[in-house]
Amino acid sequence: MPGWVVEYTISATTFLAIFIVVRLRRRTEARSRVDEAFTVFTAVVFGVLIAATAWGRAILQLVGIAADATR
Repeated sequence: MPGWVVEYTISATTFLAIFIVVRLRRRTEARSRVDEAFTVFTAVVFGVLIAATAWGRAILQLVGIAADATR
């Protein structure tokens, strides 16, 4: 709905981050295409969830500073 501000708790994003790290620690040869696609999907969802937090804005600023430094 318009005008609503949605903020996610850090616990949800922390759980997703741990889940992604555990999935990425597996050997590449042991993954199927569906498994890799699911890992990418969860990483994208994690990015969307963390973007709405203060940590997400801080990461965006750091990436922006790094991009400006490489010009």
